Amino acid sequence: MSEDVSERNHGENGREKEDVDADMERLSSLFHKLDLDGDGRIDLNEIVAALTKRGHGEGATDLAKRFMSRTDVDKSGDVSIDEFLDHIRNHELRLKQVFQDVDRNNDGQLDVHEVIHASQKLGIHLTLQEAEAMIKRMDEDGSSGISWEEWRDFLFLSSSDDLHEVVNYWKQTTFLDIGEAASVPVDFTPQELKSGLWWRHLVAGGLAGAISRTTTAPLDRIKVFLQVHGKNSPVTSNGIMGCVRAMIKEGGIASMWRGNGINVIKIAPESAIKFMAYEQLKGVIKGRNPNREIRIEERFVAGSLAGAISQTAIYPLEVIKTRLALRKTGEFKSVVDLIFKMFKKEGGKVFFKGYLPNLFGILPYAGIDLTIYETLKRAYLRREPSKDPPVLLLLACGTISSTCGQIASYPLALVRTQLQASYSTTNQSMTLIFKTILRRDGVVGLYRGILPNFLKVAPAVSISYLVYERVRGALGVKMT
Repeated sequence: MSEDVSERNHGENGREKEDVDADMERLSSLFHKLDLDGDGRIDLNEIVAALTKRGHGEGATDLAKRFMSRTDVDKSGDVSIDEFLDHIRNHELRLKQVFQDVDRNNDGQLDVHEVIHASQKLGIHLTLQEAEAMIKRMDEDGSSGISWEEWRDFLFLSSSDDLHEVVNYWKQTTFLDIGEAASVPVDFTPQELKSGLWWRHLVAGGLAGAISRTTTAPLDRIKVFLQVHGKNSPVTSNGIMGCVRAMIKEGGIASMWRGNGINVIKIAPESAIKFMAYEQLKGVIKGRNPNREIRIEERFVAGSLAGAISQTAIYPLEVIKTRLALRKTGEFKSVVDLIFKMFKKEGGKVFFKGYLPNLFGILPYAGIDLTIYETLKRAYLRREPSKDPPVLLLLACGTISSTCGQIASYPLALVRTQLQASYSTTNQSMTLIFKTILRRDGVVGLYRGILPNFLKVAPAVSISYLVYERVRGALGVKMT
């Protein structure tokens, strides 16, 4: 009898030793995969590379630092295999507990309804489609569920075992974000709002916008001239290059940047007002459940309304910018002189000329921009479900979607500019301008100046992104 017990215990101990050996082999293999240069230690850059490959993009560096702070016990700046093994073993024990908490029916698999239920308990709203996308991201065997092994292997680089942090980590790699159209501001978590990340983001975005607008300002001034004068002016009758030559002849090279100063100055108040309005509108939409995440369509509505509010607040600067772009050398002594003369001749209402077509243009532009961006991105994810869209592809999607949005809203922008440029003291309606253009030039007339507008989209997007990335890094802005 005692011999049977001894043999059974010996067998169990043997299996336990085999499990321990297999676990050691698995974790050692993970370590060596992360150790890209093969020096026997893992540094921050190697963790960033692994997280970037898993789809974390901008958040990779911040997550890597948090991982290193927990793992690098001796504060040497890198992680030895012993430090890695100690951390991962403890981390996996805690992840196992989280997995069991989410697995409500205890079948060893997490299904879509369990994921949604766990997220809702945390105040994180997930649609069925979003939850399915998250599961597909982790489901390696195609079972439509997540096993403990899949859960463990996917989350071993997460810096926390807290369920809320785990879901946020998971979401980041599933690209549930939406395209950042002009009317849809960036979302910030409560922690990011408290930490001051929001204002650093606004500063980075403002500087990127200022450099981008300044770089493409000549194309913007050409667009304004073509919108207002068409081919009936000596300046615009010979096309874009003729327009450039005429502008330089009249006012020199510097004249190509007329109106750009105001265009740059209005970035700060417009961004700040849009951000504050957006946060307030999100609170209204959330109602009695302030901790839930707003849906894409709710975000679009809040962003569009915030854009309308900010545009209303800074709209006089838009009119002043147009008048400055169209002015001749010596026509005004200064911006203050222009403002005084505008008010004296046309009254206070001059500063809101073209306001209605500008307001009406926000929704079609933002809606089409957002829809096409999401469609293109999801088309890529359907073809390459295991890969994340590279930055250049997302920039291309943003350029295409922005161009399509401009095509839809451009006639309204043209009418707005014509109304802003008009010195008439009588009320000119938006409808009358449309009818006049259609009667004189046909439908083509509604798209005068759109070519230079197209030409500036790609450089504007690229320059904004590159400058934002540099400034973001300098200010420590890490979107997670």
